[in-house]
Amino acid sequence: MRVSWTSDGAVRHLTFRLDPEDDITGHCADGQPLKMATNSCRVELPREPREIHPDLAALAAWTVVAPWTRRAVTFDRPISAELAEAIHDGWGIEAGPVGASPRSGRRLAVSYSGGADSVAAAAMLPDAPFVHFQRVSHPRVPNRWTHYRADVLAKLAARTGREPTVVRSDLEFTLAEPRPGYPEHHAVAAGALLMADELDLGGLAFGYELGSRWLGGDRYLLRYTPDNPMWAPHGAWGRAFAAAGVHIVLPVGGVSEAVTMRLALSSPLREYVRWCLRGEDGPCGTCGKCLYKELIQAAVERRPLRTAIGPDRPVARKWQEPPPYGGQEMIEYGCARIPGIEDTVFAKAAAFLGATESSTAWLDRCYPPAIEEIPEPWRATVRDFIAAEIGFMNDDEARRVETWGLS
Repeated sequence: MRVSWTSDGAVRHLTFRLDPEDDITGHCADGQPLKMATNSCRVELPREPREIHPDLAALAAWTVVAPWTRRAVTFDRPISAELAEAIHDGWGIEAGPVGASPRSGRRLAVSYSGGADSVAAAAMLPDAPFVHFQRVSHPRVPNRWTHYRADVLAKLAARTGREPTVVRSDLEFTLAEPRPGYPEHHAVAAGALLMADELDLGGLAFGYELGSRWLGGDRYLLRYTPDNPMWAPHGAWGRAFAAAGVHIVLPVGGVSEAVTMRLALSSPLREYVRWCLRGEDGPCGTCGKCLYKELIQAAVERRPLRTAIGPDRPVARKWQEPPPYGGQEMIEYGCARIPGIEDTVFAKAAAFLGATESSTAWLDRCYPPAIEEIPEPWRATVRDFIAAEIGFMNDDEARRVETWGLS
């Protein structure tokens, strides 16, 4: 893979050309199959940065091209030996040329998506600025997802009052299949990486929570994942970001979506929380994500489920089948707390799971090893917040995390 960046003021254009052994079909770090649509994209920065370290430009490009690279990646500027080693160790890919000095930064920013998990991370880090990624159309790829209102979320992010840096990009249209989306989950950070020298960033905080970090997320059903390749500090992506001097930070990585929902709903940013971008004036209320988040919010607020989605709808069919389910810990949590769950679309799931408040109480507290993964400059801030607002799991509760999927 050969990668090059060109600039047009504040706009950076990425072009990548496949080597003979590369392929337009591949897989991202979580195993999702991907097919390439085009070999170019652009990133529109809010202003032209004074400089961009070659490691930052290279890593931003790597978040886009990694799924399709088979043997080697050649960047347009020399990178540090540290980043080349991280790419080789993580992917078995030879990266170069090598010749740059490593970089570092001091500040922490929040990769702000506007969802409950992201808002919860922001609540823990009240002094951290926001970097927000906004999808825009690609000049050569038709937009098949016009219902996805990225402009709405960008406007909400600008109203939060938290020093926002909005980066606009069409990189999601490099995918032909399964749909417009990030080639790697970390491509959401492409703009933040290109602005990292300008913002003096040494870390970037993401809103990935307990389920995504330690319980495998939606695509790893019922599996404890201490070596999660996407979010573990010692994983391939964690090492690559650290080598570029922008550490991955997961301030809510030890707490469940019930906790992040509670934090978001009690945050000053509550009115800006938006996890669905299909509706114009608010969440659409008809998609699978809206149904899932409604389950969590209703459980946190101890109220009946509010949804018009019935069991015959495609987005609800999986809840009519026996487990395992993606995000099963939160399905158990919601089914154990929502009044009248037996009369809802989750009735069969609740019967299959047999969860109780007691059996799901561990999801109201923080998994302690998640704190030790936070880089030292920001660890105490997160630890103190969690100690004051949430509390930590005891040994028995921590074992629920560590034996997830083994029973």
